Amino acid sequence: MAKSSSLNVRVVEGRALPAKDVSGSSDPYCIVKVDDEVVARTATIWRSLSPFWGEEYTVHLPLDFHHLAFYVLDQDTHDDVIGKISLSREAIAADPRGIDSWINLSRVDPDAEVQGEICLTVQIMEDVRGRCLRCHVLQARDLAPRDISGTSDPFARVFWGSQSSETSTIKKTRFPHWDEVLELRETPGSPSPLRVELWDWDRVGKNDFLGMVEFPPQVLQQNPPNGWFRLLPFPRAEEDSGGNLGALRLKVRLTEDRVLPSQYYQPLRELLMESALGPAEEDAASPLAVLEELTLGDCRQELATKLVKLFLGQGLAGPFLDYLTRREVARTTDPNTLFRSNSLASKSMEQFMKLVGMPYLHELLKPVINRVFEEKKYMELDPCKMDLGRTRRISFKGASSEEHVREASLGLLTGYLGPIVDAIMGSVGRCPPAMRLAFKQLHQRVEERFPQAEHEDAKYLAISGFLFLRFFAPAILTPKLFDLRDQHADPQTSRSLLLLAKAVQSIGNLGQQLGQGKELWLAPLHPFLLQSIARVRDFLDQLVDVDGKEEAGGPARALVPPSVTIREGYLLKRKDEPTSLAPCFAFKKRYFRLSGETLSYSKSPEWQMCSSIPVSHIRAVERVDEGAFQLPHVMQVVTRDSAGVLHTTYLQCKNVNDLNQWLSALRKASAPNPDKLATCHPGAFRSAHWTCCLQAVRSAAGCSRTHSAVTLGDWSDPLDPDAETQMVYRQLLLGRDRLRMTFLEDSDMDTAPEADRGVCPDAPAQQREAAARLLQVLADLDQAHEEFQQQEQGKVAPCSFRP
Repeated sequence: MAKSSSLNVRVVEGRALPAKDVSGSSDPYCIVKVDDEVVARTATIWRSLSPFWGEEYTVHLPLDFHHLAFYVLDQDTHDDVIGKISLSREAIAADPRGIDSWINLSRVDPDAEVQGEICLTVQIMEDVRGRCLRCHVLQARDLAPRDISGTSDPFARVFWGSQSSETSTIKKTRFPHWDEVLELRETPGSPSPLRVELWDWDRVGKNDFLGMVEFPPQVLQQNPPNGWFRLLPFPRAEEDSGGNLGALRLKVRLTEDRVLPSQYYQPLRELLMESALGPAEEDAASPLAVLEELTLGDCRQELATKLVKLFLGQGLAGPFLDYLTRREVARTTDPNTLFRSNSLASKSMEQFMKLVGMPYLHELLKPVINRVFEEKKYMELDPCKMDLGRTRRISFKGASSEEHVREASLGLLTGYLGPIVDAIMGSVGRCPPAMRLAFKQLHQRVEERFPQAEHEDAKYLAISGFLFLRFFAPAILTPKLFDLRDQHADPQTSRSLLLLAKAVQSIGNLGQQLGQGKELWLAPLHPFLLQSIARVRDFLDQLVDVDGKEEAGGPARALVPPSVTIREGYLLKRKDEPTSLAPCFAFKKRYFRLSGETLSYSKSPEWQMCSSIPVSHIRAVERVDEGAFQLPHVMQVVTRDSAGVLHTTYLQCKNVNDLNQWLSALRKASAPNPDKLATCHPGAFRSAHWTCCLQAVRSAAGCSRTHSAVTLGDWSDPLDPDAETQMVYRQLLLGRDRLRMTFLEDSDMDTAPEADRGVCPDAPAQQREAAARLLQVLADLDQAHEEFQQQEQGKVAPCSFRP
């Protein structure tokens, strides 16, 4: 049995932020931290006191995380901190629906910015002189950096009653090893708590607080501390800024669940598979029908992702999507409204394309998207938005006319759109077979439902509505959300991407809305669009011309085949062997590619000779302190060779988001590896010692915990049928009462045993039977969860599996 934990975080917007620049504005961005580890950074919104970000992250976490924090900063030569919001795990978990509200920013108090842990062993002894407390202060780790060098000079101070004692000060480290025993004598009076404080020693000015732990007298007497303990700030009331620092609108939801052994989910999985293969139109009591009626909003997208992954793993994604399509088509009377709502069918097809087709999308769009970002050309067709003085600033030849700007923009737009359209139209053979089969089924169902000649385009619009309007166009508009870029676009590039996305939408709509609505300024682009639209029908006919006798590839063990590239890009790699060069010059630029099998690198993407690290050899992937090489955004990949020797490769990323994405991708790729390291060194071994903990032995045990469980959720997450079925089970529980009300008699519903309840005579016999089977499966899973919970609490033995 396992437990899973994930945070869904959306940084929506800010309001009433204070001005930090002389212009009377700010350039705000957000940093998201989980237990003091940065997991995400939003884009910078230039010159705004009410920024809109709309950025969403899913973070997979260990179950023992403590808090989530949001820091708002003003980007400058030296970034100014505006304020922070801190949410405890308990506060987030208090409402299963999560947090969705405006929250005031608070002032950042240095004494409250504590992190790390301390290792202690405490003994209470008695002798002829009375009671004595012996506190063995062994070490601490991951302390907050208080000095400009990125380290601290920590010492510990122990208080017991009126007595106190201190350890020695260890200079320039966040991972001090004291191994000192402090003894204190009990003073007369009532029993006293033990408090251990950590401080950063400063030669000038007052010492800086690093954190504390406190143990009440009862704990000291009954269960003396022995082990690692999380450092806490001094107890104090949370300061309310009263909105003076502004506020953030946040959406945060914590999902924590117990995942049972696989055999307990088999009956529910069988019901789900049966319902996907059965009749759809009149179905009302199967799990899929119940789920479709129940889920709304954000839950529908999450559920769609879990269901698609579950059916992909069983090799039945095609029948599942076909089931939902048949239900959607059957209740639609106007083909113009088909799949226009965010129904479970629409969301499932959308998530299916992301899960199966992301490498295909990257292959088609990435070259042009990269050009748009790198070339930064000014494009505008809307006269109301044209900046006619822009060419004066660029060319110093005076302002251009509106017509000149329009002609230049039209040339640039078609220059970008041409390769995009050509790549799409020529991609039939590269489109994943599973996607082509799903589109073939969709084409067939819509054609059967709307066979009339006036609805000839309905079958094409159904496919293009998904492929162009819900896949290609959103990826062009927001490349970061589709992993096409590491950063959001600046305002000028965003406008260029918007124009390109609008054009692709028009092509996907088969020109139905050309010349209509408010955007008549797109008219100069119409000849190009009409040319492209003429090619779309032929492309879609070729796309659905595929053998559909069986699901492509059968059951899937992973969304991404091992040989497919998961992530790629330039990184700076440090030579493995010690070097006499200065740290920053020892890093060489290399192009890296990560697949499920290898992490390979070469001098450039086209370079034939390359080196590689087998993913199966990776034992840890962790951040490196900036002070190790005097460089930011460095990570380490620790591998073990066939002889059992550990090797470390240091890689520098472009920015914090690039670092987080590489960390996440490498951790997920190496997740199945055995013998993962529990600790590592966040520094480097230089000048005969580790820069982090100052130990002089290269083979010394790691001084910091590893974080292999912390990853970012994305399309490449591995399949996990048990966790996916558990989530479906939780959703079905929400509809259990409705299912009983519809198919079972109301009398004595709350008190009669499940098997003894009568069935509603008005319900068809087949549906009554289906409802009874589903309710029994849910009841069995309920009991299994209850028994496992009791087992954890030591009350009963493990429950046996019910076939």
